[in-house]
Amino acid sequence: MNDFLRVETIEKLKLELNILQDGGYGRSVRTPRVEPVYLRDSVTCLNFGRTEPEREPCYRCFLMDFVPAEQAGKELPCHHIPLNDSGDTIASLQESGNKERLEQALREWLVNTIEKLEAEDSK
Repeated sequence: MNDFLRVETIEKLKLELNILQDGGYGRSVRTPRVEPVYLRDSVTCLNFGRTEPEREPCYRCFLMDFVPAEQAGKELPCHHIPLNDSGDTIASLQESGNKERLEQALREWLVNTIEKLEAEDSK
């Protein structure tokens, strides 16, 4: 990853962390029955606010650098990023139904990834 892309990625990850910490994945007042989709319903997503015909392919997303190659073709490849040493992903943690555990794992991944990229940036 070149320096420009690393800095841009760090900034987007920090924004995503702020969204998560500020409760950005709570239910919307306008659509209280619709559960928000982690990462996809974020301003950091290429497709935020876009309808189906104008959506960008996920392979253009900055998060694809973290998606295992065998998961790249999934509908939401970002939901298959390993968040910890146990291999938990957004997809696997959603299946468990434990939102707190999912958000904690995502928060820790964001913090760790930001720290790692910043350490690379300072070399």
